[in-house]
Amino acid sequence: MEIDSLLVALFSIGGIFFTYWFFLMRKDEEALVVNANSIDIIVKGGYSPEVISIPHGRTTTLNFLRRDSSSCLEEVVLPAFKIRKYLPLNKTTAIPVTPKKEGTYEISCGMNMFHGKIVVR
Repeated sequence: MEIDSLLVALFSIGGIFFTYWFFLMRKDEEALVVNANSIDIIVKGGYSPEVISIPHGRTTTLNFLRRDSSSCLEEVVLPAFKIRKYLPLNKTTAIPVTPKKEGTYEISCGMNMFHGKIVVR
């Protein structure tokens, strides 16, 4: 086996491990709302925090602050709550939600390319 074939094989194996680690081993950042009635979410290349845990039956205000000028992130969609809101750049948009049931609810951008989750416990 020649050196170029060996290098291609090694880089291929390294690429497989990197892909596995990046997509399957990554842990989601989760924010837990316990006593507060609101949580701040920064919109910049996605949603931070990506996963929010809130109690069911209590109104929680999600404060979205958009820092990304991408047109994809100028709108936030919460389909389970029938909410679709425009997010102005560098301004906070408050969205109150009152989940009736426990479960996981999706957050996405207007183009459905960036995602987050609301976990109701």
